Amino acid sequence: MRGDDGLGPEIILRLSETLMDDDITLINGGNVPENFTGSIKEVKPSHIILIDAVDFKKKPGYIKLVKKEKISNYNISTHAMPISFLINYLEHSTNANIVLIGIQPKNMDLNSKMSIEVEESLLYLTDLLERLLKKSMKKEE
Repeated sequence: MRGDDGLGPEIILRLSETLMDDDITLINGGNVPENFTGSIKEVKPSHIILIDAVDFKKKPGYIKLVKKEKISNYNISTHAMPISFLINYLEHSTNANIVLIGIQPKNMDLNSKMSIEVEESLLYLTDLLERLLKKSMKKEE
């Protein structure tokens, strides 16, 4: 519904089509990822990867790993609760390693489509995550 802000759910949708493994849980947190903390804690993850639209003041589609201590420097999407609160809570309640991957949006207007730039970055990131997670699963076997 909000153009480029839908990149996280879209990546989850695409990964869920190819990553079927008991060791990987994909959760679409939508606009209220804090509503899924119970489900996340239940899984007892070793790693959590959060993906969201982040305004880096860069070219649309720009991808960056955001360090926890730098999160407050950026405008992150349209969530009710600051993502830094969610990360702090999950860190303390799961002991998981948490990574935030941000993609620079172009357009987050209501009822707009995803921009071509963000779509290209979404495809790149989806492919990268799929390859890395599959490689990780093979190492554990």
